Amino acid sequence: MQPVRRFFADRFVFLFTATKGLVLVAIALIALTTAFMGTLSGPMQTWGVTGAVVETFGLSLVPAEREGRIILLYHTIAMSVIAIETYLITDSLPMKRREQTQINATITVGYLLTLIFGLWFGYFGRNWAFHGLYLVGLSLIFFAGLQLAVAIWPWRPAYHTADTRRARLGRVDLERVAFFVMAVATLGSAIFGAVAGSFYGNGFETFLAEDVVRDPVKTPLQLAIIGHLHIMLTLIAVALALLVGRWLDFNGLWHKLSMPFFIVGTIIITLGVWSIVPYQPIAHIIIYVGSTIVLLGALFLVIFGFDRLIRQGLEAESTRKATLGRKLRALLRDPLKFGALWQMVFMNFVVSFPGIFMAAKLGDIFRVWPLRQERLVLTGHWHILSGIVATIILLMYADLAGLKGRVRQVFGWSIIVFSDLAFGATFIFIVRRMFVTEYGEGPLVRTMTVLMDVGLGAVLLTLAALMVWRLFDLFGPQGRWRHELTEFTAEEVAL
Repeated sequence: MQPVRRFFADRFVFLFTATKGLVLVAIALIALTTAFMGTLSGPMQTWGVTGAVVETFGLSLVPAEREGRIILLYHTIAMSVIAIETYLITDSLPMKRREQTQINATITVGYLLTLIFGLWFGYFGRNWAFHGLYLVGLSLIFFAGLQLAVAIWPWRPAYHTADTRRARLGRVDLERVAFFVMAVATLGSAIFGAVAGSFYGNGFETFLAEDVVRDPVKTPLQLAIIGHLHIMLTLIAVALALLVGRWLDFNGLWHKLSMPFFIVGTIIITLGVWSIVPYQPIAHIIIYVGSTIVLLGALFLVIFGFDRLIRQGLEAESTRKATLGRKLRALLRDPLKFGALWQMVFMNFVVSFPGIFMAAKLGDIFRVWPLRQERLVLTGHWHILSGIVATIILLMYADLAGLKGRVRQVFGWSIIVFSDLAFGATFIFIVRRMFVTEYGEGPLVRTMTVLMDVGLGAVLLTLAALMVWRLFDLFGPQGRWRHELTEFTAEEVAL
């Protein structure tokens, strides 16, 4: 009996205390949720899969409650992603071990309550006690965010830096300031959405932002929800960009230029979104200004990262004469680190630049289309950005998990190629009315749908292979999980 108890105890400690274990659990739960919910999609309904799943698991899919279910699903996945980013922040930024443990424990309980009981309430019946536990989970996540903001307070003397390679204001580390500003903006933006949610049953009903896009008059609560949707996704992306910088040891001139842009841009975007209720006509202008500033900060990170990868690749090959071909080969040598930077570049072509163009030509082009087509543009726009964030997290985790050699190459390039295939096809699909007529769009729609399915399917299969490997590794007495737990424990002792 004792060996069995020890078997489970060791693995429980790894999965719910070590950073790599915590990230693994969250990614696995997101993957399972995505795979299960994929059975309820349109193509699956056509093939009869949805009906079988509904009957087997006893799902409650009342059409009138569709919007509520979607919102619950979005929140459960988003909270899991925020938990992953929080684990990576507490692991990469200097802080007291006690603070890291408290933050990780709080947000773990919070996102698990949100994920389990949010989905249970939304898809398996309407037990309102489960909805209460879902709200408790969200509250714990918010409390973990407060703890994080306190822990990374950048003006604490212990966290000052004298490193001349890093962006500083005096001795204050501006990168830590950027993380702090992001954390505070996220907390305030969470309240922005929670206030609107508190009015449920008192003049406010569930809605999807794309459904009211053409309403000439929107209520303040509707505007708050629309703003909440945009700012939370933006701040998740900002946090991820800062984490990529930590991962790549961002420093030097580009770091000194980038951090002020991240700080100022995040503040401007946040204030622009918060002002959408009282100052709607000018709020979008403020948001565009802030977004442009943040994108410049991300551009400096990409420039630094590409240059670093090229130099490291050339050094590894002991190359003295760096031709263009050798520089390109050096840049592509590590698909995980290159992929994270490339996805940030690719995002501009399928999300940022098209978004600016859509805003500039809204009245001339997009409002002329049928409402259904404009809704596709909006939902596709948000989902592509979410998908790119997910792929960057996967690439970072693959490096964290220690993938090397051919496996590292296959995993990295599979994620990059197939995800970009899917996202590129999605972009063409949602804006197809710009270059084909309604009557001639059939072949294009069929082709893009196939490419989307192939791309996303391949990404999910690649992720499944990674998860299966980690699952089998957990059953080994001296698997990689044991090394990662020992490594984490050694860090704790050192602190």
